[in-house]
Amino acid sequence: MLELQSVAVEVPAESNIIIGQSHFIKTVEDIYEAVVNTVPQARFAVAFNEASGPCLTRADGNDDELKAVAIRNAQAIAAGHIFVLLIRSAYPVNLLNTLQNVPEVCSIYCATANPLQVIVAKSEQGRGIMGVIDGSSPKGIETSQDVETRRQFLRKIGYKR
Repeated sequence: MLELQSVAVEVPAESNIIIGQSHFIKTVEDIYEAVVNTVPQARFAVAFNEASGPCLTRADGNDDELKAVAIRNAQAIAAGHIFVLLIRSAYPVNLLNTLQNVPEVCSIYCATANPLQVIVAKSEQGRGIMGVIDGSSPKGIETSQDVETRRQFLRKIGYKR
C-alpha cells in the first residue's frame, strides 16, 4: 500500500530553499564546501537524511536559525537520502550548477523562495519524494508591461545590465 502526503515546508523570510536527493554520508560536508566556495557571503544551512545505518538527520551551516529550520524540514519530509539547503544573501541561481556537480548529488527537486509543499509517498519500507508544489498556479499571460517590469527587476538585482 502506498500513501501520499503533502508536507508543508518552512521557508524563512529573506531565504531560499533547495531540496535535492543525494546518496552518501559526506553530503553535508560537500554541500557546505560548495556553498562557501561559490558564494562566500551566503548565510546557509544544510540538513541531510541518511537512508541506512543509523538513519540520522545530519546538519551543518553558518546560520543557527537556518540550521534549525533545515533540520525541521528534513525531519518533516522524513525521506531517506534527501537534503534541504536554506540560503540567505545568495540566490539558488548562484549555486545550482555547483550543487549539481557535487559527486553525490543525484537530483534537485526545487529551488525557490515561494510557499512550498513536498509530495511524499510512504510505503512499508519508508518515504520518498514524488515531487513538489512550488508557489501558485499561473494567473494569466505576461503583457508588455509585465515584460518591462521583469526586465527592470533583473537589472535592479544585478542579473542583467
